[in-house]
Amino acid sequence: MRELLTTIPETDVLVLLAPEELGGVILRLLNQRFPNPTDQFHWGNLSGELWPRSSPGPKYEANRETEVNASFVEAWSWLEANGLVVPTPRTGSDGWRMVSRRGRTLRSEKEFADFRGGSLVPKELLHPSIVDTVWVSLLRRDFSSAVFQAMRQVEIAVREASGFNEGDHGVPMIRRAFHKENGPLTDLNAQEGEREALSALFAGAVGSYKNPHSHRNVQMDDAVEAAEIVILASHLLRIVDARRSNSPAPASSSDRSDLS
Repeated sequence: MRELLTTIPETDVLVLLAPEELGGVILRLLNQRFPNPTDQFHWGNLSGELWPRSSPGPKYEANRETEVNASFVEAWSWLEANGLVVPTPRTGSDGWRMVSRRGRTLRSEKEFADFRGGSLVPKELLHPSIVDTVWVSLLRRDFSSAVFQAMRQVEIAVREASGFNEGDHGVPMIRRAFHKENGPLTDLNAQEGEREALSALFAGAVGSYKNPHSHRNVQMDDAVEAAEIVILASHLLRIVDARRSNSPAPASSSDRSDLS
């Protein structure tokens, strides 16, 4: 790919880049060279352009051709594995490719970094109650929505597991649920300091990351920070699941009437 020779002319730099780092550079160059959605290219032809035998200009070190080619192939494979470069609809496996619809949205370093940040969270790590909505929001780089959706689900899960009413919400409800002495989700077998710490953890997470998004427009443009908060929400949801399974079932209405 001839543009790569001027963008990254140093052989040492090229071979030291991780596949996703070099893949980001290649994708930006592809979008510049092939700006139309129907543009097609052959990856073999592009890799061959890395070694202009007779033309003037920058060249990679000839004795490191194997390293350079391996770096290019690894980066190209990463682009295909992430659906950023795809086979053309009709030619299939004969080497002709095109930039995907998602790939065409990643034209700047910032957009590519956001995509990588969103893809930092494998679906398997997310709690089932948030995987469908939150993971898609991360991939779409809608980080504010992803954080709000995740922490709102924490609030909902705590309320439902505690048996509270629909009108109960926010930090006060979280504090009641994990009250160190009589909270329905507190673990009385744990030490008092641990019970207080877990209450503070849940209240701090909901108060810091869910409540501000409920009351005003809060822009979040850091993909890594959003991914970290979503992972935290997933962890909190699993704690609620564990407390729910270990807690006795709430008394039915008939049981409560017998006790009155």
